[in-house]
Amino acid sequence: MGTTCVYPLGVETAFRTASELGFDGVEVMVTRDETTQSARALRALADRHGTRVLSIHAPVLLLTHFVWGRDPRVKLEKSAELAAELGADTVVVHPPFRWQSGYAEDFLDIVRATASSTGVVVAVENMFPWKVAGRSMAGYVPHWNPVGMDCDAVTLDFSHAALSGVDGLELAGALGSRLRHVHLCDGSGALDDNRVFDEHLVPGRGSQPVAAVLRSLAASGWSGSIVAEVNTRKARDAAERRAMLQETLSFAQTHTSAADVTPAPPATEPGPAAGPARSSIVRSPLRSGGRRRSR
Repeated sequence: MGTTCVYPLGVETAFRTASELGFDGVEVMVTRDETTQSARALRALADRHGTRVLSIHAPVLLLTHFVWGRDPRVKLEKSAELAAELGADTVVVHPPFRWQSGYAEDFLDIVRATASSTGVVVAVENMFPWKVAGRSMAGYVPHWNPVGMDCDAVTLDFSHAALSGVDGLELAGALGSRLRHVHLCDGSGALDDNRVFDEHLVPGRGSQPVAAVLRSLAASGWSGSIVAEVNTRKARDAAERRAMLQETLSFAQTHTSAADVTPAPPATEPGPAAGPARSSIVRSPLRSGGRRRSR
């Protein structure tokens, strides 16, 4: 469990941290750093640190606008090809921004076609509504919530759920077998005029029913990946940042073992096959200042 994007630290720090803390592997956010775009470079890092790449996060943020060109379909396809080459079974992608009209119209067909052609699960992540000057606006198309989308796989992010005013346990229940990937974190409340951040708290420090969701997934024999995505900006030093990541891993282990399930690799075939969940450290911004979602 881990990430290549421990902004502003380097990619190798993510692999080293994941290995030293006992995570199963890393989720790589593709960025402008060429290492994140290269299967050869990522495989070398994984081998060097005795870990592996579990999943790839497509370059979907504004700061990655020019990574692999400007066509979001190409970005997604290249992400899935990278995952397949590395033996990673999942690609995480956000719903399109509302101004990506052509991509948005064909988004669900593109997701399904990409998954089919590469054999990789493409899991659409739940996002959140935008508020500008006190007014809600549609930031994502067809919606920020993938529950109503015709897609086969979804990533559940608890911080995004909190911003949306959505209960994570209810969201997991509504998704059913389509829930294939979890970004483990927490959040303290819904978006309002005074709350504009995507918090990504250490699980258990917010208001989301994170423990209940993990216990439920473990009891059901869920086979997806649990990927730690926490913001460590309040840490005073490297030791405290590591402690936050270790707390996140311990949280996952505690609440998945509640049903006699321990973190381990999922089934190799797509779909909700029974099998133990696995945990990961992914995309933790290892730094002491400045809010930034390591993407």
